[in-house]
Amino acid sequence: MVSKQPVALVTGGSRGIGRGIALALGQEGYTVLINYNSNVGSAVQTKHMIEQMGGQAETCQADIAAGPDRELLLDYCMENLGRLDLLVNNAGIAPPKRMDLLETDEKNYDKVMTTNLKGPFFLAQRAANLMIQELQNKIIPSGCIINVSSISAYAVSVNRGEYCMSKAGVSMMTSLLAVRLAEHGIPVYEVRPGVVDTDMTAAVKEKYDKLIREGFSPIRRWGKPADVGKAVAMLARGDLPFSTGEVINVDGGFHIRYF
Repeated sequence: MVSKQPVALVTGGSRGIGRGIALALGQEGYTVLINYNSNVGSAVQTKHMIEQMGGQAETCQADIAAGPDRELLLDYCMENLGRLDLLVNNAGIAPPKRMDLLETDEKNYDKVMTTNLKGPFFLAQRAANLMIQELQNKIIPSGCIINVSSISAYAVSVNRGEYCMSKAGVSMMTSLLAVRLAEHGIPVYEVRPGVVDTDMTAAVKEKYDKLIREGFSPIRRWGKPADVGKAVAMLARGDLPFSTGEVINVDGGFHIRYF
């Protein structure tokens, strides 16, 4: 059966930024496939939140760092929902252990790069080929890929260099896919969050509370998952029809060099 509604796959969609994105897309009329790796309770909760708003959602466990899991995730999407209109590559991890750039090891590096860059790239590759087929067969009217990166794509943190390099890679991946898929009418975008109030940033809350008060960004508040969700929803609606490869900063203005 093919879903009558457009289908959005959101990786890491069970909580934090991913939940904010999933909720926003549910409000936009998407059937949201919520991917999670380990926290099934949070995934089910997000599903219920979408349903309570009148939307539709499904959940699927898969580790995007693992090739067989990526195949399972997309197979689940096509077998149960019959289509894929939008991929949001959101899932990502911080280094298991923060280590100085001159001391970090290959285990730390491989874990972060596989989850944050290799996994999203090969998932996008497979999803793009699916979308091309769907467009040719007139199953979907349009396709789109949105990659969630971070201000760490350009802001240096020498005690988590793996994370910075992975997000810089996501930025280049977006540009590459945007050029390659333009001929098929599939736009590719990068959404670049700043400091967002999630479980991942809870450990450094006191540090960033102080930085924000002191003018870390022109808009002096924490970002919320809903802020990122609204940016993704704008792109998913097709509000930028003559743009691809675009970077949408959701960072309170942090990217502006100002005095």
